Amino acid sequence: MRQLLKPSLNWLLIFVPATVWLEYTSPDAHMPIFLSACLSVLPLAGWMGRATEHLAERTGEGIGGLLNATFGNAAEMIIALMALRKGLYDVVKASLTGSIIGNILLVMGLACVAGGWKYPIQRFNVTGARMQATMLTLAVVALVVPAAFHSLGGKQVVYEADLSLEISVVLLITYGLSLFFSLRTHKQLFTGSPEAEEVSEPGWPLKKSIGVLTVATALIAWMSEILVGSVEQAAHALGMTSVFVGVIVVAIIGNAAEHSTAILVAIKNRMDLSIGIAVGSSIQIALFVAPLLVVLSHFMGPRPMDLVFTPAEVMATGLAVVITGQISRDGESNWFEGVQLLAVYVILAILFYFLPEAA
Repeated sequence: MRQLLKPSLNWLLIFVPATVWLEYTSPDAHMPIFLSACLSVLPLAGWMGRATEHLAERTGEGIGGLLNATFGNAAEMIIALMALRKGLYDVVKASLTGSIIGNILLVMGLACVAGGWKYPIQRFNVTGARMQATMLTLAVVALVVPAAFHSLGGKQVVYEADLSLEISVVLLITYGLSLFFSLRTHKQLFTGSPEAEEVSEPGWPLKKSIGVLTVATALIAWMSEILVGSVEQAAHALGMTSVFVGVIVVAIIGNAAEHSTAILVAIKNRMDLSIGIAVGSSIQIALFVAPLLVVLSHFMGPRPMDLVFTPAEVMATGLAVVITGQISRDGESNWFEGVQLLAVYVILAILFYFLPEAA
C-alpha cells in the first residue's frame, strides 16, 4: 500500500481512460482532450523507455535503439497514413520535417544536457556516429533534389511524381542495406560503451520487454490519434498556425517516447543507445517512412505524393543535419553541446511560428 501511495508518473495513467471518455462523450471539447492526451502519453512513454532499456540489455545497443525508433515512429506512421488517405500531403510533409529535426535537435539536445550534467564527458562510438551523420546527409540530398527540380518549373513539374517515386525506391534500398551494415556486418560499431551504468533493477525476460513495448506503443498510437484530432483546433485557439502545429507541436508529441527513453539512458551514460534512438529515429523517418509513404500514395491516396518539401522545411532539415554532424564527429558530448542543439531547435521553432500559412 505504501508503494502504491508513493508519488509516481504512473499516476498519470488515469488520463488514458479519461482521454477516451472525453473523445467519445465530448468530441468538441478540443482543449481538454488535447491536455488529457498529452498527459496520457507521458507515463506510456516512460514504460516504453523501460522496456527498451531492458531489451537493449539482451539484444545490444544497436538493435535496442532500432526497436525503440521503430516502435516510437509507429504513432507517427499511423497518423501520416490517416492524413495520406485524406490527401493532406502538406500535413504529412510538415510532420515528417518536424520529426526529423525534433529527434536530432530536441531529443538529442535534451539527452546531451541531461547526461552531460552528470558526466562531464560522455563518449560514444565515433565511427558509428559518423555513418549515421552521413545517412542524414543522404536524407538532405533526397530533399534538395526534388525541391531544385520543382524550382525549374514549366513542363518539368509533370515528372515530379515519377522522380519522387524513383528516389524513394533508392532510399528504401539504402535504408535496408544500412540495417544489414549496422546489425550484421559491422555491428561492433554500434555496441555500448563499457563506461555505461548497469541497470539497477533485475532484467526483464525478453517476452516481457517486447510485450510491454508493444502495448505501450499501441496505446501511444491511440492517444496520438485522438490528440491530433484536437490539436489543430486547440493550437489555433492559442494563436498558432497550421505550419507551426505540424512541424513543432505534433512532432514533439509524436516523439514523446523517444524523448523519455533517450534522456533516461543518457543519464545512465549509455550515449550509444541514446544517439541510436535520437539519430536512428530521424534516419528511419527520412529514409524509410517518407519514401514508403510516397510509394503507398500510389495505391491509397487520391493522387501520388511527391518529395517536394517547402524551402523552409528543406533549410531546417539541412541546418539540423549540419550541426548534428559537427557535434557527433569527435565521439564525445557534453551538456553545452546539448544546449547548442536546443538553441538551433528554438531558432527554427521561432521561424515556423512566424511563417505564414501559405509558405
